[in-house]
Amino acid sequence: MAQLPPGPRSATLATLHYTLDAYGYYSKCLEKYGDPFLYPSLYGPLVVTGSPEGIRSIFSADPDTFEVFGRKAVEPLFGPASIFLVTGQRHKRSRRLLMPPLHGARMHKYGMLMMEAALTCAERWRTGDPFVARETMQEVSIQIILRAVFGASLERSERLREAILETDRTINPLIVVFEAVRRNFGGIGPWARFQRALQKLDAVVYEEIAERRKVSGGEDILSLLLAARHEDGTGLTDAEVRDELLSLVTAGHETTAIALSWALYWVHRQPEVRERLLAELDALPGDAAPDAIAALPYLDAVCSETLRLYPIIPEVTRLLRKPLVLGGYTVPEGMGVGAITALAHMREDTYPSPEAFNPERFLARTYSPFEFMPFGGGARRCIGVAFAMYEMKLVLAAILRRYALRLETDAPVRPVRRSVPVGPRGGVVMRLEGMRVPSRQPAVAAQAAS
Repeated sequence: MAQLPPGPRSATLATLHYTLDAYGYYSKCLEKYGDPFLYPSLYGPLVVTGSPEGIRSIFSADPDTFEVFGRKAVEPLFGPASIFLVTGQRHKRSRRLLMPPLHGARMHKYGMLMMEAALTCAERWRTGDPFVARETMQEVSIQIILRAVFGASLERSERLREAILETDRTINPLIVVFEAVRRNFGGIGPWARFQRALQKLDAVVYEEIAERRKVSGGEDILSLLLAARHEDGTGLTDAEVRDELLSLVTAGHETTAIALSWALYWVHRQPEVRERLLAELDALPGDAAPDAIAALPYLDAVCSETLRLYPIIPEVTRLLRKPLVLGGYTVPEGMGVGAITALAHMREDTYPSPEAFNPERFLARTYSPFEFMPFGGGARRCIGVAFAMYEMKLVLAAILRRYALRLETDAPVRPVRRSVPVGPRGGVVMRLEGMRVPSRQPAVAAQAAS
């Protein structure tokens, strides 16, 4: 330890401070200890960095250098066969199976579905009434998952929806961070509640798998997983399919809902951003194809700046199988290393005035994968990045084109830890002012957006 960088000493206190304020705590440690610093997590010590050079050392290393760090923290959420928890050849095999439906032509088939889901859920808003953006965005994301991932029938969709939401409600940060809390305590503790909800979700998911094995075809992700074959001709077991499905559900719907909530918050907190984005959207015809909307540069910049300022997962961690040189220190086998997104995205030398929400910075230059990394990086970069960005842009565009909204309060919204991700405290309360009347001067709108 004497040859490793300095850092906080108490794992319990460090974890508590991190749980209460992940972004702020990392910044305080950076100011006090420098980069890199040693972070004493409950799952073992980590040498962490927020510098592009240090992040490059981690993301560019041979994938076989790493194991999964903190496996016990997230295994209950995903299952042991999840793509997030397997390594080596098994991880490569999982990525090959999951990649096709989440990218390219197959993914683009979900474009209209994404916009329809957004508008259907938004129809529940009433003019003049407040609503919580995160709750609506979560419902939108779940509807997209039910159709794109499960392809579920109407009858089973509602059962899946209820089971997903109930499980989500029981994921307490305590059971993620503190393994000692994972006790039944007579059936009344947070772990017991989570286990009951997960059992109900498992029952519905396994029933769906069984029903779908009876038929062939289908463009949804579940159908593609059931049809997938390894090089030796074998397919996935029910347990493997279950773990991959829960990984996509758990990692997909909550994170996308949070990102969309933050985007709505910033677009309506800064009128100049809203006006420029609406001008760009109004320059398109009313029946513009999803791909044309997703290609809009300022819309992309707004989504990227949202993910820069408030990365949903503040860090990317790895467990070392072999030593790694990081920031002038040789980190030994058996220790963890971490690329801290929350620090990388707030560097003054990379992002001038980093606390400001400024989408224009993404129009002015392109950032390297060691400077901008909201979806992680290296061989384990989030497999759903293309799907998530496509969904985020289309849902945001669909809502902004149709509805005039405003924030319920001018008070700043503070990020808080939910379960694994970090989201807006209170979920961003908004109010519907009415339906929008898009600009009828596309040439003017296009000029304003340029």
